[in-house]
Amino acid sequence: MSFDTLGADLLARKEASLYRERRTLQSPQAPEVLVDGRRCLAFCSNDYLGLANHPEVIRALQDAANQYGVGGGASHLVNGHSQAHHALEEALAEFTGRPRALLFSTGYMANLGAVNALLSKQDAVFEDRLNHASLLDAGLLCGARFQRYLHNDPESLAQKLARTEARRKLVVTDGVFSMDGNLGNLPELAAAAKAAGAWLMVDDAHGFGCLGQQGGGCVEYFNLGMDDVPVLVGTLGKAFGTAGAFVAGSEELIETLIQFARTYIYTTSMPPAVAAATLTSLRLLREENWRRDKLNALVGQFRKGCEQLGLTLMDSFTPIQPIVIGDAARAMQISQNLEAQDIFVGAIRPPTVPQGTARLRVTLSAVHTEEQVDRLLDALESATR
Repeated sequence: MSFDTLGADLLARKEASLYRERRTLQSPQAPEVLVDGRRCLAFCSNDYLGLANHPEVIRALQDAANQYGVGGGASHLVNGHSQAHHALEEALAEFTGRPRALLFSTGYMANLGAVNALLSKQDAVFEDRLNHASLLDAGLLCGARFQRYLHNDPESLAQKLARTEARRKLVVTDGVFSMDGNLGNLPELAAAAKAAGAWLMVDDAHGFGCLGQQGGGCVEYFNLGMDDVPVLVGTLGKAFGTAGAFVAGSEELIETLIQFARTYIYTTSMPPAVAAATLTSLRLLREENWRRDKLNALVGQFRKGCEQLGLTLMDSFTPIQPIVIGDAARAMQISQNLEAQDIFVGAIRPPTVPQGTARLRVTLSAVHTEEQVDRLLDALESATR
């Protein structure tokens, strides 16, 4: 069999300025990184609190590797559920104010596992049009009737909920939308779901650590409880600075996932040392409020600077600050111009975002300095002329 047709598809993607290329990071996550041999100031990491290279987190990982070794060895249900995993699950349950939490190897697996464990062909799933790919894939794969409501529109959701007679109804949304940086309208979405007898599932991958007085994410920010958001998902590879993911909820929810979530049952557990390191990052995330305060100040500085430059920002007060360019080729051109000035910012293009909305996805971290943000603004002024 020939792969000629694949080559044609790849060429078409290149010609449309949509081709993705991997870059090789040769240093730890930090404001200044070494990428493909070039020293750059980076504004494209999800390490929002600067914990991925924190010395206490590194030390916790090293100590736990000496205690537990490296690999998990087996799935959680066979021989891979270590004391480190168990301690982290208990800490995440307490952190989220829920009876239990369950670890997954990645956020993608948490979302696929949760939705597919809860729904079947007798059910219906309702998703925001701009949900993350893992949420959309979960909805499509579960076999339930799949419907998408208008972005952040509780009325659109309520209309669709009113027309279903499904056995179970699951509403799924991002907490913070990863490409726009705005928050899901969780209070009104929760009200619409409860009125229709539906469950609300929130993937708060980009909210945990950044929002709420103690970094509890969107549910803490909106002061919502488990009755409002029965299924809460978080990832550990962003503000936590480590790896993996979790689902938090009731005893019945977590037991259901243990019994029926295929992405939990049929995969090796995360390295125990990563779980132990995450316990340390969780403590830092909760105790060191200065990181969130610093992050908010940098976001304000950046938005004010972009306004003065006449750049179009999206409605976001989170560390995700997209600059809308529109044309994919133009977004790539600006990204390359910034790199020539030793500034590393990725260009996000379709199909990750809708056609005509290509953007520079600027992300800020608590360990950036005001001077580094000023340097980014100066480079943007030059690159966007």
